[in-house]
Amino acid sequence: MAMTGGSSRGVKNDINVTPLVDVVLVLLIIFMVVTPMLQRGKDVHLPKANKLTKEEKNGDPLVVSVTADHKLWVESVGFQEDALETKLAAELSKEPNRRVLLKGDQSVTVGDVRKVMDHAKKAGARAVELAIEEIKK
Repeated sequence: MAMTGGSSRGVKNDINVTPLVDVVLVLLIIFMVVTPMLQRGKDVHLPKANKLTKEEKNGDPLVVSVTADHKLWVESVGFQEDALETKLAAELSKEPNRRVLLKGDQSVTVGDVRKVMDHAKKAGARAVELAIEEIKK
């Protein structure tokens, strides 16, 4: 049997895109899961300021949020005011030098923010930093 150049048993040169689609879908799922975790604490409308002091990046801060509805959050877990100090003390006992970053909504009063600062101080925080949003010019 002689074979000629034009064989009738054609070899398909199609590209199999199934593995590519699988990889893209896995990456999409990963980004969908990770993206909400990028912002820490609860979503609040921060007060605005003209000048910001350059913050020192010495460790990961413990984010405490006071939302517009006066709810208290440590990272993304809600707490009542009476349990806040206990939670902060537990977190700060793991890392005594950890910074506390307080995100207070611009609609809450100074008294509300001051109460949270007092709880943080009693829990052992060395300092409480206030989060603000810079006014863009």
